[in-house]
Amino acid sequence: MNDSMPQVSTLPDAANSDFSTTEILDQDVSADKDNLKGAESSEETIRRSLTRYDIGAKLRHLRLRKKIALVDLGKHTGLSASMLSQLENGKLIPTLPTLARIAMVFDVGLEHFFSDKGIQRVFSVVRADERLRFPECPDSAIPGYFFEVLSFGVPDKSLNAYRADFPRRNRRDAQEHCHEGSEFIHVLEGVLAINYQSEEHLLYAGDSVYFDASEAHSYCGHSDAPTSAIVIVLPPRL
Repeated sequence: MNDSMPQVSTLPDAANSDFSTTEILDQDVSADKDNLKGAESSEETIRRSLTRYDIGAKLRHLRLRKKIALVDLGKHTGLSASMLSQLENGKLIPTLPTLARIAMVFDVGLEHFFSDKGIQRVFSVVRADERLRFPECPDSAIPGYFFEVLSFGVPDKSLNAYRADFPRRNRRDAQEHCHEGSEFIHVLEGVLAINYQSEEHLLYAGDSVYFDASEAHSYCGHSDAPTSAIVIVLPPRL
């Protein structure tokens, strides 16, 4: 490349060209018009840019969470129920003043509608061969049960799910324990004995139980056949 002087392009000499200078310029203008025909309008550009924020879905989520009907939201914002419906369905592009009205009703900032948070929903598949099996206590000579974490590796999960196997044990060998939150158990096969508030309950295949896990409880297999169950632990309500 020659860095001394840039070359200046000139129009071809009309005498030595098959086309006149005017024709060449006309061709350039015509090409520009053709390019403009394929270009999107400013409204289409805005709509495409805003689509990834899923503003309508966020608006609908806020409204349903507060259990507010479209008509009632319209009274608070001064917008018609029809317009709000079209905003939720993505048929209208909201203006900033419109979003500001809605944000004030739901006590959120405008950034709520333009944040990527909430767009990506949690969806995590856990394969059978990815799970690990653990005893109730690593140092226990006779574990009361063995469990696999069904929700292994799921980020920010709102519950813990397990598959548990309960060997047949004597009730006196079952270790009582307690923890915050609630517990749900569904027996898949066998018979499960649950001791809760000094009372034993027998659950058979297909039976379920839900209880406050802050109360001391214990469980053990109560049949010669293998006993297994799905156990779901939920955090305490706020």
